[in-house]
Amino acid sequence: MGKQAEEIGRVALLDEPTRRRLYEYVVGRGRPVGRDEAAAAAGISRGLAAFHLDRLAEAGLLEAEYRRISGRTGRGAGRPAKLYRVGARRVEVSVPENRYALAGRVLARSVRDRGQDESGEESVRRSAQQRGLEMGRRMAGRGRSSRAGAFRRAGRALDQLGYQPELHRDLVQLHNCPFHALVQESRDLVCSLNHALLSGLVEGLGIQGVVAEVDPEPVACCVRLRATPA
Repeated sequence: MGKQAEEIGRVALLDEPTRRRLYEYVVGRGRPVGRDEAAAAAGISRGLAAFHLDRLAEAGLLEAEYRRISGRTGRGAGRPAKLYRVGARRVEVSVPENRYALAGRVLARSVRDRGQDESGEESVRRSAQQRGLEMGRRMAGRGRSSRAGAFRRAGRALDQLGYQPELHRDLVQLHNCPFHALVQESRDLVCSLNHALLSGLVEGLGIQGVVAEVDPEPVACCVRLRATPA
C-alpha cells in the first residue's frame, strides 16, 4: 500500500462519528487522556472508548503510554492507566494527489544553486530535471525491457507521483497535474518545472525511446510521454 492509500485509510477511520469525537477531544485537551475521561466526554462506555482509542493508536493518529495517574508508587498504587495523546503523524490527503512539497524543494534548490549567469527559469528547469533524474533512478527496475514494458514502467512511476497516467500504444497521457494550484499562480514557470522534472524522470528510469514533451492537447497536465520512432 502506498503512502497516499495509507493516508486515505487514516482519514476513513475518522469518518466514524464516535471515533472522530474521541480524536478531537484528545487533540483539544493537549495532554494525555485516559479511557475513563474520554468515555465520559463522548458519553459512551469505557469499553467502547477503549476500542476506538486503540484503533486510532494503531493507525498512528494517537500514541499510547502507561502511567499511574494517582501519582502514588509502590505496593497498593494500582496498575498504570493507559493514556492517549496526539501522535506525531498528521493526516495529509489530497484527491487527486498533489506534490506541492516536491515543487517547493525544487524551487528552493534552484535559488540555492543558481549560477551567476543563469536566469531564474533556467535554474528552475535544471533543478527540476536533476530532481526527476534522482527520483527515476530510485524507481528504476533492473534490466532492459520492451517498448511496451518501458511504457508500463513509466506508468507505474507516474502513478506513484499522482499524475493518474493513461497508457496508450505510443503515448502516456496524464489526467492529473500534481501542481495544479501553483499553475494558477505562475503557469509558464510551473509547466516548465513539470516538463523538466518528467524529462529527468524518464532519463533516470533508463527508458529508451520515450520522451517527455509538452502536450499540444492536454487532458489535465501540460506534459505527456511519447514513444519516439524506432
